[in-house]
Amino acid sequence: MSRTRMFLAATFALPLMLTALLTSAPVATSTPSASSGSAKPLLAAANVPVTQVSSDPYTDSQAQHRTEVEPDTFTFGNTIVSAFQVGRVHGGGASNIGFARSTDGGANWTHGYVPGITRNEAGPCGQASDPSVAFDARHNVWLISSLALNCPGRRVFTSRSTDGGLTWSNPITTASGSVDKNWIVCDNHPTSPFFGNCYTQYDITSSGSLMRMRTSTDGGLSWGTPRSTSDSARGLGGQPIVRPNGTVLVPFRSSGGSIRSFRSINGGSSWRASVLVSNVRHHTVAGGLRAPHTLPSAEIDANGTAYVAWSDCRFRTTCASNDIVISKSTSETTWAAPLRVPIDAGNSTVDHFVPGIGVDPSTSGATARIGLTYYYYPNANCTSATCQLFAGFISSTDGGSTWSSATEVAGPMNLSWLPTTSKGRMFGDYISTSVPPGGNAFSVIPIASTPEGTTFDMAMFVPIGGLPITGGAAS
Repeated sequence: MSRTRMFLAATFALPLMLTALLTSAPVATSTPSASSGSAKPLLAAANVPVTQVSSDPYTDSQAQHRTEVEPDTFTFGNTIVSAFQVGRVHGGGASNIGFARSTDGGANWTHGYVPGITRNEAGPCGQASDPSVAFDARHNVWLISSLALNCPGRRVFTSRSTDGGLTWSNPITTASGSVDKNWIVCDNHPTSPFFGNCYTQYDITSSGSLMRMRTSTDGGLSWGTPRSTSDSARGLGGQPIVRPNGTVLVPFRSSGGSIRSFRSINGGSSWRASVLVSNVRHHTVAGGLRAPHTLPSAEIDANGTAYVAWSDCRFRTTCASNDIVISKSTSETTWAAPLRVPIDAGNSTVDHFVPGIGVDPSTSGATARIGLTYYYYPNANCTSATCQLFAGFISSTDGGSTWSSATEVAGPMNLSWLPTTSKGRMFGDYISTSVPPGGNAFSVIPIASTPEGTTFDMAMFVPIGGLPITGGAAS
């Protein structure tokens, strides 16, 4: 090969049918650079079959093993790629970034660990964090954006795969300095004048979390001049999405705590002033769980309607717990008032947080197919000893006008099963959901089990075959 070292993934084979609850030993690993073994199927609380698609192979003393947290997921055609932190470090980041991918619509999975970022995989940096996945259809390349720590200093890296996510190049530096909370997207609309542009968002912590954007026109090989918005927007957690006309929208959590959005109409040459999506009311999640930010999750449909989801307590008496709410925009600059997703009754004790929204890119408007994964406590008024953490899913076939019944995907999990951070126990600051055209929704999520002594048992799982998208009663 060329000067870049490539990493070969190992394969998980999924069973075609589950007729009973199956258990097996954890996935076997060979060396910290490669792993192999059988999948680990199990049934979650609501009989949703899920299978393990990765595990933490590392043994470095800085991290809390075996843990995997904070996944992103992207689909294109029959390929699904997820990236996540592996081996969470209490002070920040993880031992490395891992990935899992399927090229047959979720039937079979391979997994591995991205090379060249941390010293665990021949890289220059101490830890890695904040993975995000994109696909560039024009250049036929998969991209993982990650935040590298102690390199020395910080860097936003872009790792590339030209073989469907099976192997990955050593990373390309996209940005450096006091950078944080990166996210990546590509323009995959052939009719767009900027088809093939990719956009990375991050913020500069030393400048009051000043939002920055960089653009690549060559499949992530090089990145242009860093640009701010015309109003010097500040915040974090921006999730760029691209409309079919090439306009890029970037919803984000502003430094003032509201959800705002800014845009570019010229392929990233400049970025316009941010506009208000919505003010936010947020109930502090109990138990010392790391869910401190109302970070948005954003998606786009086939006609360019933007969807932004976050956790919000405005519909609850005395703000006693959070719902998941969604705001939509068809105009690029004007956003509709948020609507409550009716996961359960408005007077329930349930607290919902950290949503990941997905939209079928072949659908739009009144027939848009939406999948929404989220985490929740059945009782918002719990403690670190009594809180029970679940993952749930709900869907819509009419653009969010009506919703299916909610489904439990995983749980219950005790908070003591999650790794610690300086901001509390952690499963991730975000998750995501991806919906391939006409298919079921996929969300690769962290699920924890009882630790083995002082060693955690927290890995990435995916619902076998995905989660069906259905409608339901009016919200």
